[in-house]
Amino acid sequence: MASEKPILYSYFRSSCSWRVRIALALKGISYDLVPVNLLKDGGQQFSAEFKAVNPMQQVPALKIDGITLSQSLAIIHYLEDTHPNPRLLPQDPKKRAQVRMIADHIVSGIQPLQNLNVLKQIGEKKTEWAQNCIASGFQALEQILQQTAGRYCVGDEVSMADLCLVPQVSNAERFKVDMGPYPTIMRINKALLELEAFKVSHPSRQPDTPAELRA
Repeated sequence: MASEKPILYSYFRSSCSWRVRIALALKGISYDLVPVNLLKDGGQQFSAEFKAVNPMQQVPALKIDGITLSQSLAIIHYLEDTHPNPRLLPQDPKKRAQVRMIADHIVSGIQPLQNLNVLKQIGEKKTEWAQNCIASGFQALEQILQQTAGRYCVGDEVSMADLCLVPQVSNAERFKVDMGPYPTIMRINKALLELEAFKVSHPSRQPDTPAELRA
């Protein structure tokens, strides 16, 4: 059972799913993908079938090594523990803490405030709400990255922080956030999008990407 190919439950546009797809690509782990359309049929994540996979009714979920994991950072930490190369957490304790800080800043302080469930509650002002949430978070993140960044978020090695950054910039662009005030974020994002793992995991290149959005 534990030797079966991993199964990733994902939605092409989900930034949380994209983080995990990047990690799997970087670590060279092949997997089967099961699309979960968050909009179709009132949201396929609410089906009884998917609730059995993840009671939180969110993507991503990953079946791997005989267990089922949800929450993107928990999944990435497991992949880091079981497939340590290439490393996504620096060995240096200070840099490791900075990577975790930046990742948490995005996955706890920005993305949940503009996710699908929240925007449904906000209603007609959802675009303005999302723009304000992202801009507020990016103002702080830009300041932090000016202190920590090399080529990427922390120094010159790709880390867990970078896996969180790129999908969040994609969200910002989708909500038409003015990215002019965030030159460090944009520079790092551009460098990361040149890497193969970020290309193959991109929302425009997934099995469930609609034809009109394909790269």
